[in-house]
Amino acid sequence: MNDDRGCALGRIEQMIRYTVWSSGASGIVIGISGGVDSAVAATMCCRAVSPENVLGLTLPSAITDPADIEDATTLSKQLGIRHEIIPIEPVLKAYEAIPGYEDSPYLRGNLMARIRMTLLYYYANREGRLVCGTSNRTEYLLGYTTKFGDNAADLQPLLHLYKKDVFETARDLNIPDAIIRKAPSAGLWHGQKDEDELGLSYAEIDSALAALEAQDWKSKTPVEETVLGMIKKSEHKRKTPSLLF
Repeated sequence: MNDDRGCALGRIEQMIRYTVWSSGASGIVIGISGGVDSAVAATMCCRAVSPENVLGLTLPSAITDPADIEDATTLSKQLGIRHEIIPIEPVLKAYEAIPGYEDSPYLRGNLMARIRMTLLYYYANREGRLVCGTSNRTEYLLGYTTKFGDNAADLQPLLHLYKKDVFETARDLNIPDAIIRKAPSAGLWHGQKDEDELGLSYAEIDSALAALEAQDWKSKTPVEETVLGMIKKSEHKRKTPSLLF
């Protein structure tokens, strides 16, 4: 780890520590999916407030890859945190009784994200904790999140890190290699992969985002134009509701 990244990590940990302390919370609850974003965020939380004050919840559905549950468990043991696995399938089944219920990968995926966040907040309320989010800057700018689902949280320690920075930080923090090497996936349906859904690799997206920021958000290439279109289309996800009068 170079000095700049070490200092940046220190600032993130101070932010987490101050947020928890100033709120009077007893600790943090975080969803641990088995992916790199939640692994990095959970590790930062442990460094900031110590493992005994971090609760990790893994919230699988029927389509969750067993390897993800195994990786989440391995990480939690490595960190020394309390870890619980709570299947969300019974909650999903209850929604099927709603009049006019329709099913599709899109509808079910968003529903799963919101159910998971509801459970995180249930435990946070029950135990006086704060919910730590796991969104990174790349996905936040693209709107590749579910409103009031995975983008809802009390603190977001990764929100200034591009996906490439998350991977670099994961290596610095000695995140298990199995987590770092797996293809990023929101796990919303069988075989779902983020880059397939986005239509671009994270390397292409991060490069385009860096160029757009440097160019005052004016595109110069087809990839930059595509990425800029995603940003504009998802603007509503980054805005808080405004008063009409």
